[in-house]
Formats: sequence, structure tokens, C-alpha cells
Amino acid sequence: MPARSDLSYRDDCLDMTVSASRPRAALAILATALMLAGPAAAQTAPANPPATFTLANGLDVVVIPDRRTPVVTQMIWYKVGSADETPGKSGLAHFLEHLMFKGTAKHPAGEFSQTVLKVGGNENAFTSLDYTGYYQRVPRDQLDKMMAFEADRMTGLVLKDENVLPERDVVLEEYNMRVANNPDARLTEQIMAALYLNHPYGRPVIGWLQEIQKLDREDALAFYRRFYAPNNATLVIAGDVDAEAIRPAIERTYGAVPAQPAIAPQRVRPQEPAPAGPRTVTLADPRVEQPSVRRYYLVPSAHTAAKGDSPALEVLAQLLGGGSNSYLYRALVIDRPLAINVGANYQGTALDDTHFIVAATPKPGVEFSEIEKAIDNVIADIVRNPVRSEDLERVKTQLIAQSIYAQDNQTTLARWYGAALTAGLTVQDIQSWPQRIRAVTSDQVRAVAQQFLDRNRSVTGYLVKGTLPKPEEKRS
Repeated sequence: MPARSDLSYRDDCLDMTVSASRPRAALAILATALMLAGPAAAQTAPANPPATFTLANGLDVVVIPDRRTPVVTQMIWYKVGSADETPGKSGLAHFLEHLMFKGTAKHPAGEFSQTVLKVGGNENAFTSLDYTGYYQRVPRDQLDKMMAFEADRMTGLVLKDENVLPERDVVLEEYNMRVANNPDARLTEQIMAALYLNHPYGRPVIGWLQEIQKLDREDALAFYRRFYAPNNATLVIAGDVDAEAIRPAIERTYGAVPAQPAIAPQRVRPQEPAPAGPRTVTLADPRVEQPSVRRYYLVPSAHTAAKGDSPALEVLAQLLGGGSNSYLYRALVIDRPLAINVGANYQGTALDDTHFIVAATPKPGVEFSEIEKAIDNVIADIVRNPVRSEDLERVKTQLIAQSIYAQDNQTTLARWYGAALTAGLTVQDIQSWPQRIRAVTSDQVRAVAQQFLDRNRSVTGYLVKGTLPKPEEKRS
């Protein structure tokens, strides 16, 4: 369950510099650089187990004690992302995320953000396929104030055309910067659209350009009223806190927000048909500096997988592409000089079926077909032969160690729990993750490789320099 499910996120993930007046969303596409960086830290239990409870209005609450510094992180996660948008309104979840900083009747635009800055804190927000989230990291004695602000804008948002339309222009500029002018991002967009023929995961988080251009105030308000409510949210507080001590303040602020009875307890989306054959996408662009190839396989997520399959896919991704000792790196970079770099990634934290990625950057003069043949040979070897016990233990230890090291980051702890819970998992799923990784066997790894890394379940994308030839005109 790696915490890498965000396709859109702000500076907390990229360490970007943002405007002091309000955070600007930065759409992050699963670019080759990210995929080759190795697996992110996976979830595990913090030293102090979290406390959980649910308010009368349906708000789920998770409190994660972290006493090392007198600081707290508050995150509110809404169970709505780009996959929950009305067809024809793509980008609406992300657009509303921007608009949530436009103020309420109680607190005009800018007051919330300026208050966070004045107390020495930081704030941000993020939109993904399955969720939208907002957070503040502030001194412990400022938590009550942050809860009051966040609870107020859960239902009190005020939008006017004079601030909605300029913000749409901001999103369009973001699209131009992050997608239109980024060939790598455009390829990812096209691969996802080809991988998901029926499921809304095929829509980009930021939206399709022609649909973003038409989003307006009424669209945003309708979406807000439909999905933003305590019974469709999870509050995660990590830091120098005690659950019983802060529960009265949570009840006083969030508990006063009425539930939205029309929200269904479970999200139901169109699902993918059984894959019938491999698909390919080629994107040619004169701005491409380095050709690359990547293959996306349709695979189950931690939420949809049969018992044991998701941890086995985690281990398989680490075996295949987790650093310089991985099988793909040895085969394509060390043993044969075919690629500059290569990696693999399993996107396990998702509500519905997700994807497993293998990506490579060929050396100059190396054909894509050579790269793909070498990748297929490595996968076939895993399917045919038992994984060496020393390799299996090495990668399982790496995954578990990375998750332990990552607990030094309070915000990361909060993100682990928020992402997992909004993607249909439980606190127990998070806490038992190291044990489930440790229990993965060689036979399980071989089984998931054989079942899910099947070319018929895949889309292969090629990024090349140049322009595609125009289709020939029909002759009369």
C-alpha cells in the first residue's frame, strides 16, 4: 500500500515554492522519473497506535500520537476524486479544490491561509482519483483554531463569478504547464485513457482541456453540495495530541456540521471488462529529449485484490525495479547495455483495480523492441523459476525498513492513514502491512506475475522525438 496514489498534489510532495497568498495546485503526472525513483515508503503502524472514533454525523476520526515535537498536522480527506465526477465535467474535483480557498460567510478569502502563516504553520491541498484532501501543520496550541476553520468551510463555502472564473484560468494555466507542455505527462494521460476503457480512472485528474474550459460556478457548487459533508470525510490528526483530550473540540467543531443523507455509503463505479488484448500508444513530440517506453498492466488494488495478491505485487515491483539490485536493472543496465535506467511501480492504494508499471529509458541506438524483449524475458524467468530466497528476503526487508524510516515525517503518517482509509482499507490493514509483506512467498510472487503481468492486460506507451505523420487524405 505505497502512499503514491496521488496524481494531483501540492508542494507537500514536491517541495515546491508556492504563493504566500494561497497554495497553488501542482498536477503531478506519474512521469518516468517518479517511476524510476524506487518504491515510496509503504504504510506501517506508528510507535503509538492511532485512536479511532466516529461522530454522530458520520465523520470518521483518526488520531495518531507523535510526541516528538509540539506540532500537529490536521488533514481532512473527502471521499471524492476525479473518478467520481459527472461525465463531461472532468477536472471538477480539482477545480473545487482550488475554489475551497475562496472563503466563507464567516471567514473571507485569504483569512484561513493568512492565519496559518501568522502562526508559523503551512497548509496545502491535493486531489487524486479517489479523494480530495486539505491539511495544515501548525503549533499544537493552534489546532482548535484550525479545526474551526476547516469545519466551517466543509459546508460554508461562498463562490462568486469574480473569483471562480479567474481561478479557472489558473487551472488552465496549470494544465498548460503540467500537461500540454510536458510530453511525458501527455503520454501518461493517453496510456491511462487506453488502459481504462470503461472505468473513470481513464480520465485525467486535472481534466480534459475542452471540459475544464467550460467549468463554472454552478458546476463547482453542485459538486460541493453533493460530496462535501462529514459523513463523506475522514479527519486525520497526527502529532502532539491525545485522542480523549481533543475529542471535545472535535465534537464542538466538526460535530456541529450536519450530515448529508443523500450520500451513498459505498461508491459504485463502472468497472473494466476483461482485457481482450494488448494496446499501444505512441506520442511523438519535437520537445522530447530522451525517448522512453513504459508498460501499464491492469491489476487489482489493495482493496480489490484476493488475499495475499496485493503484498505479492508490492514485492514483485521491488524485485523487478527497486534499485540497482533489481532484476530489470541488472538485465537491462548492467548485464546488457540496453537502457540508461529502468524501474517498476505498483500503485496499490486505490478503491478499484489499479495499475502496475514498468518503464525504461533506452540507450541511444537501442530499439524499443529490444527493451521490451528483455523486459518480457525477465518477467518470464520469474514465472518459470522460484525467486531466490536471498532476493526475496532482501526486498521484503527493504520495503519494511523504508516504511519505518518514513515514520519520522509526521505529515507522511497522516497521509498513509488518510489515503488508505479513503481507498476502502482499514486501520488494521495499515497496521498489518509489514506482517503481510513478510509473509509473501516465492510461489505467490510467481503466481501474481503469471496472472497479472500478461501482455493482454497491458498498454505500452512509446515517447519519441518528432511528429507523427499526418493521415493520408482519401482519394476520390
